[in-house]
Amino acid sequence: MTMGGGFILIAIIGVIGMIVQSRLKSVFSKYSKVLSPGGLTGAQFAQKMLDGNGVRDVKITAIPGSLTDHYNPTNKTLNLSESVYGSNSVAAAAVACHECGHALQHAQGYAPLKLRSALVPIVNFSSMISQIVIIIGILLINTLPALFWVGILMFAMVLVFSVVTLPVEYNASHRALVWLQSSHSLSPVEVDQARETLMWAARTYVVAALSALATLVYYLGFASRR
Repeated sequence: MTMGGGFILIAIIGVIGMIVQSRLKSVFSKYSKVLSPGGLTGAQFAQKMLDGNGVRDVKITAIPGSLTDHYNPTNKTLNLSESVYGSNSVAAAAVACHECGHALQHAQGYAPLKLRSALVPIVNFSSMISQIVIIIGILLINTLPALFWVGILMFAMVLVFSVVTLPVEYNASHRALVWLQSSHSLSPVEVDQARETLMWAARTYVVAALSALATLVYYLGFASRR
């Protein structure tokens, strides 16, 4: 792949990423206006799902922001954003139960989640300095080529993390939808609305993985030309 072709591919994936993010926000906003049965909030849905699956040691907390929701396996906290924690909507139920899916993965020793958690400190370090190492490696490509390859290896860890994240996220959504349906917490129509919300959320992770792959291919193409 030429350098120009690599830039174009990365740019195209970037545009797709913006479209997916925009669509996710649109769908979330749409179903945030659909009230949940019984007026349950996202936090209450989360607690109900945890209790229904026998998980008693996870604390549900509220955090600032929108769609900043996440489960932290290190301290077993289920952190719900302001737009989810106190909202009594189908969108809030979907997101809250998705995060509960991660809590269930942790409780049951789900292997991809364990692998992703183990990669977190490595990826945090790699993502911070890989670009710097690669740039310096490019400048010194003729005198110190090994430095460039160190940067490539560090960036490759970001791609590995993105790929490992995919089954973790899709499985959490699957767990959420199965519970919402089997527990009759949402009607069939509302389950479909929750599914659409989580589908677009999952696609953001697909785009992230494709972006990391395209960037790595571009770097490797640069190396092959040198």
